[in-house]
Amino acid sequence: METFDRLIPAFMEKHDIPGSALAIARDGRLVFARGYGLADIENEEPVQPDSLFRIASISKPVTAVAVLTLVEDGELDLDEKAFEILSNYQGPTGTTRDPRIDDVTVRQLLHHSGGWDRQAAGFDAMWIPSRVESETGAEKPVICRDVISFMLGQPLDFDPGTRYAYSNLGYCILGRIIEEKSGQPYELYVKEHVLDKLGIADMQIGGSLVKDRTEGEVRYYEHRRMGLARSVLPEGPERVPWSYGGYHVAGRDSLGGWIASAVDLVRLVSGLDGSKPPSPLASTTVELMLSRPQPALRDTDYYYGLGWSVRPIRDDLRWWHGGSHPAVMSQVFRNHDGVTWAILFNSKPENSSEVNSERAQLMWDGLRAVTTWPDHDLFPQFGYD
Repeated sequence: METFDRLIPAFMEKHDIPGSALAIARDGRLVFARGYGLADIENEEPVQPDSLFRIASISKPVTAVAVLTLVEDGELDLDEKAFEILSNYQGPTGTTRDPRIDDVTVRQLLHHSGGWDRQAAGFDAMWIPSRVESETGAEKPVICRDVISFMLGQPLDFDPGTRYAYSNLGYCILGRIIEEKSGQPYELYVKEHVLDKLGIADMQIGGSLVKDRTEGEVRYYEHRRMGLARSVLPEGPERVPWSYGGYHVAGRDSLGGWIASAVDLVRLVSGLDGSKPPSPLASTTVELMLSRPQPALRDTDYYYGLGWSVRPIRDDLRWWHGGSHPAVMSQVFRNHDGVTWAILFNSKPENSSEVNSERAQLMWDGLRAVTTWPDHDLFPQFGYD
């Protein structure tokens, strides 16, 4: 599998990316785990195979799995109305609530069909903290509760359940539903009911500042043309790097706040697909998680299930999720042949859409170059039984 030791450093050098980590599992065995480049340029710290990275929107399938544990436990129904559960949430004073909001269900939030379309609206509610502050009176830093209250004063962009439109807000709401139904903080519930069952010990909600960097976490580096952001935090300078104060990481917990290693992510998927028990979910629930929405919400050969993008391949499924924040690129992918991989970076080039295609191609090139799969299992080296 040494082809990756050539492909990934070349990709990083081409796009000026300091550090990366790759983990690959096959049939429940961790067969490859490698860190490349630097976790911290200033201190010349190398990336380790189990270095922690912000994973951005890969947090969404983590949230979806947590929601489904509540369903399995009989604490939640997928067709419950979201704002019957969150009945104490109100829009800003003087605003009128779109009556369709009260029809939005948990299932629709998981499917990104709740009625919010950031392209149609012209903004993503999770990226306009100044507007949320001014219209709700929220204090810095803005958190999910504040954003939800703001959006309850905005109209929906389509009737709930009628089509797909990727929604950070939907997963912000799901985090609060987890808290309401469980009586626990979101992060604690996920750790106890999802991660602990898998033996994943180091995943956690990340911090927003360099001083909040946890042990084993990389640093993040914007591309040279990124510029500075207006700080969303109450302390510190007004203008800051995007990665360190340009957005509030903990305030995006259920939609984009987790940090994890590549090894952690392939362990999660290897549990869910049944190749490395235990799983936090029953096999029938995993089947539901990966099933096509009914009625179909998009006319494509792939779809968004309950927290995952899914494509039927022969008699099996490919499923995956990516993540993207300033200075963050991440992807976890479970192929139909039993191979699962996760790749993480601590920088994101300016032309990220082109780079994403190139990154995907290098992974397929590397996997096609494997002529003999290793018969070892590296999971025990990283604390997994």
